[in-house]
Amino acid sequence: MEKIRTSFARQGLVRSTDRAIIAGVCAGVGRRLGLTPWITRLLFVVTLFAIPGSQILIYPLLWLLMPSEDSIEAAAARGTLPPR
Repeated sequence: MEKIRTSFARQGLVRSTDRAIIAGVCAGVGRRLGLTPWITRLLFVVTLFAIPGSQILIYPLLWLLMPSEDSIEAAAARGTLPPR
């Protein structure tokens, strides 16, 4: 699972800690796509109506797999952040 988190971190897909409402997943995805967190949250709700139940599976999975900004900053401070 650490390889997946490292890969997400290299791609800039990290959970936001300062703009989080639940876990920061939507804010992190929005930042990666260049969208505001509220637009990303709205898109999640719209896709919930279009594809019922999809977020019940996707959101917790991303919550587990996406590293948080705090863990990335701590790894960078320790010098253990892998190169891009």
